[in-house]
Amino acid sequence: MKKVNWGIVSTANIGREKVIPAMQKGQFSQVVAIASRSLAQARQVADELGIARAYGSYAELLADPEIEAIYNPLPNDQHVAMTLAAARAGKHVLCEKPFAMNAAEIEALREVAGQVHIMEAFMVRFHPQWLRARELVRSGVLGELRAMQVFFSYFNRKPDNIRNRPEVGGGALYDIGCYAIVAGRFLFETEPLRVVALFDRDPDFGTDRTVTAILDFGHGRRLDFTVSTQSVPYQRVQVIGTEQRLELEIPFNAPLGGSTRIFIDDASEPGGASAVTETLPACDMYSLQGDAFSQAVRGVIPLPYGLDDAVCNMRIIDALFKSGQEGRWVAVA
Repeated sequence: MKKVNWGIVSTANIGREKVIPAMQKGQFSQVVAIASRSLAQARQVADELGIARAYGSYAELLADPEIEAIYNPLPNDQHVAMTLAAARAGKHVLCEKPFAMNAAEIEALREVAGQVHIMEAFMVRFHPQWLRARELVRSGVLGELRAMQVFFSYFNRKPDNIRNRPEVGGGALYDIGCYAIVAGRFLFETEPLRVVALFDRDPDFGTDRTVTAILDFGHGRRLDFTVSTQSVPYQRVQVIGTEQRLELEIPFNAPLGGSTRIFIDDASEPGGASAVTETLPACDMYSLQGDAFSQAVRGVIPLPYGLDDAVCNMRIIDALFKSGQEGRWVAVA
C-alpha cells in the first residue's frame, strides 16, 4: 500500500528519541513534516532526523494538504485541544497517553470521532510479547485467570521535568499507571467494576510519586499495581492463573529492535525452576504501532481501538484519583 504521510506536532523527547525514528523505519509510514512553536527548533530537529519540512507553528502543519496523519506528543493537558484541531483539519490522530486530564475532556472529540481515526498511543499493545501473552491467556493454558501484579518505576526529581508538574498532568498515575491499567484490560478483556488506591505525594512538586491500587474486574479477578516516579527503575508483570503463571520480564520499555522473554511456570518446582522461557523476536513496537495506524488510515485493517477505549481508560484513572481523595472503593462510571 502507499505509505501514509505523517506530521509531528512538537519536538518532544518521546518523539525525537523513540517514535519518529521508529516510524521512519516503518513499512507503511513516512514522516514528512514536524512543527514547533519555534521555527528554529523545528528546523534543527528536522535536520537531525532527516525530515523534509519544518514549520514554526502547529497551525501551518495542520494546513499542509499532503499530511494525512498527526502524531501528538504534547503535554497531557494539551492533548485534547490539539487532537480536536487536527481532526477538524481532516487529519487522523495518534495521540500520546494519557489522552486527557479526565474523561469528561475527551467527550469534546465526539464531534469529530466519525470523521477521522483517533487512537491513544499505547505501543505495548502491538508488541509480540503482549500479543503472545493474550494468546496464552485465551488458550486456557494458565487455567482461569485470577490475578495480575504490576510494578513499574523510575527515579526523577528534576524540577523542570513535566512529569513533576501536576498542572500539565505529571505524576505516577498519569505517566505510568496508565500502562498497568491497560495491561489489566488487555488480558482480562473486560472493564473493572470498582477501584481503590493509595497515593503518596511529593512535598515539593505536589505530584503523586507513588500509587498503589487494586482494580476489581469481578468474578474474583483482580489487578493490583504499584507505580512510582521516585523509586529504583524496575518493571515486571505477573499473570496468575489457576494452573500456570505467566511473567513478562520487560513489559513496558521493551528494548527497541531487541528480543524479549516471557516465562510460563506451572510451579512444579519452587523458585521458578520449572519456568519455561519463550523468546519473542526482535522488533520496534513504535514501528508496529505507526504501521498499524497507517494501515487503518488506508482501510487495510480496522482501527485497533479508538476513542471509546481512551474514555474507558480515563474513567478508571478518574476513579483512582477519587478513591485516593476519599479513601474508599469507587465504582468505575
